[in-house]
Amino acid sequence: MSVPVVKFNKLDRPEFFRVLHGRVNKYFQDKDLSKHANSSMVVKTVFMLCLYAIPLVLMITGVVTTFWFMMLMWFIMGFGMSGIGLSVMHDANHGSYSSNVYVNRGLGYVLNLIGGYHINWKIQHNVLHHSFTNVHGFDEDIEKGVMRFSPDQERKPIFRYQVYYAPILYGLLTIFWLVAKDFIQLFRYNKKELLEGQNQTFREALTYIIINKTWYIAITLILPILVLDLPWWQVLLGFLMMQFISGLILALIFQPAHVLEETNFFKPDENGSVENNWAIHQMHTTANFANDSVVFSWFIGGLNHQIEHHLFPNICHVHYKELSHIVKATAEEYEVPYYQHKTFFGALKSHFTLLNKLGTGKYDLELAKAS
Repeated sequence: MSVPVVKFNKLDRPEFFRVLHGRVNKYFQDKDLSKHANSSMVVKTVFMLCLYAIPLVLMITGVVTTFWFMMLMWFIMGFGMSGIGLSVMHDANHGSYSSNVYVNRGLGYVLNLIGGYHINWKIQHNVLHHSFTNVHGFDEDIEKGVMRFSPDQERKPIFRYQVYYAPILYGLLTIFWLVAKDFIQLFRYNKKELLEGQNQTFREALTYIIINKTWYIAITLILPILVLDLPWWQVLLGFLMMQFISGLILALIFQPAHVLEETNFFKPDENGSVENNWAIHQMHTTANFANDSVVFSWFIGGLNHQIEHHLFPNICHVHYKELSHIVKATAEEYEVPYYQHKTFFGALKSHFTLLNKLGTGKYDLELAKAS
C-alpha cells in the first residue's frame, strides 16, 4: 500500500510561482552567487559540531569531574544538538547544503550522530511534510495522537489541557525519537512502501537504526557513566536534560511555523484534491517570525524564514533573508498571503493560543460561525 497523492489545483494562479521562481533565479544570476552554502555556513557547521562534541570529549577524557561542571557540559550539548539539527543536517538532507551529493549525504548523516535516522527524517519531512503541509491525513507533523494540531482531528477530552502539557511533550521529543519513534515510523513507512523511494529495504533500515542507536547510547551515555567518577543517576540526569533542551528548542522552532492562528488547515475532498496550487498552498499554511533577528536566525538555521524554505527547500538557508524581500513583494503583487510575526514570542503566543482553541473546541465554534 502506497500513500495516495494530494491533487493540487494547477489552475490556481500558476503565474505566481512561475514569476517568483524567475525572480529568485535572476537574483542569484545578478549577484553571481551559488544557491548552496558559503563560507559563513561552513564556519557555522564547524561551530555547531564543536558545540556538541567538545563538551562530550571533556567529560569522557576526565577534564570535567564535578557534578555541576558535568551538568554544564550536558546543557551546552543540548544547544549543540539542536543547532546541528536546525543548521547543518536540515540543509544537507534537503540537498541544499552543497551541489556535491556526497557532501550532502555525509553531513545529512550527522543526524544519526545525535540519535535519529536520516532516512525516516527524509520521508517524514521532505516527502510528507513539505509536499502536503497542514493537509489532514498526509502531513505527519500535525498527526500526533497525544495532541490536536488540526481542526480536522477528532477532539478528545484530554486535549482540553494540551496547552499546559505541550511544553513537557515538546521537551520529550528527542528522547522519544531515540527510543521509539524511528522504529514506529519504519514499520509504517515499510507498509506504505515509502522506503523504496529512499532505496532502502526494511531489513537494511532496521539494521542501521539498531546499530546507530546502540553506538550513540554507548558513546553519549554508557561511556560517561563508566568514565566519570559520579553516580550513574547523575550522568543519566544530565543526559536527559540535554535531550529535553534539544527537544524543546526543536519543537518551539518548527511548530510556530505552521500551527498558528493565521495559518490554514486543509482536508482533501473525495477526489483527493485541495483548492490551491502547491506554491499558494504553502503560503496559506506557513508563516515567518523574527525575520530581523540576526543572531537568532543564525542559530536556528534561518528557519524563521519558513516561507522561503518551503518554497525553495533546495536553496541553502543562508540566502533566505534576502530572498524574503522578493517573496513578500511578489506575494503582495499577486494578492497571496504572506504570514509573519515580528517577534518569536509573538509566534509562540499565536501557537499556544491556537493549541488552547483546538483543545477546548473554541476553534471549532469559530469555524462554525464563519461558515
